[in-house]
Amino acid sequence: MKIAMANDHAGTKLKNEIKKYLESEGHEVVDFGTYDEESCDLSDFVYPAAKAVGSGECDRGIFVDGVGYGSAMIANKINGIYACVCQDPFCAQLSREHNDANVLCLGGKLIGELLAMEIVKTWMHTDALTAEKYVRRRDKVKEINDAHCK
Repeated sequence: MKIAMANDHAGTKLKNEIKKYLESEGHEVVDFGTYDEESCDLSDFVYPAAKAVGSGECDRGIFVDGVGYGSAMIANKINGIYACVCQDPFCAQLSREHNDANVLCLGGKLIGELLAMEIVKTWMHTDALTAEKYVRRRDKVKEINDAHCK
């Protein structure tokens, strides 16, 4: 799978650890930066990464900032992006099973590396449920996306 990654200065260390894991699992990682811990503007990195996922250039995205919400807010402005913020593996599981989230946002100031890795592993290995009620609900969200994101 081709994974877009992006972060700000607060997420650099955690992003690098997640990137190593993803590559060890055979995934191709497209790293949109930032690459150091110098203060920067999150949108400069998340926006192009989210566009890559929304366009289909990348299959999924994992974005890391201080708490995760900034990345999710930026990413969810892009057509076709369904970004979630997860702080535990159960949320990661449900974000994939129920919502088929294609972008995972994490907070490098909130969760440690071990918990982050469990969240990523769960999120990467969980598929969307195919029961009619989940498909119907996801289709409704897609209709909203299609009506407002051009």
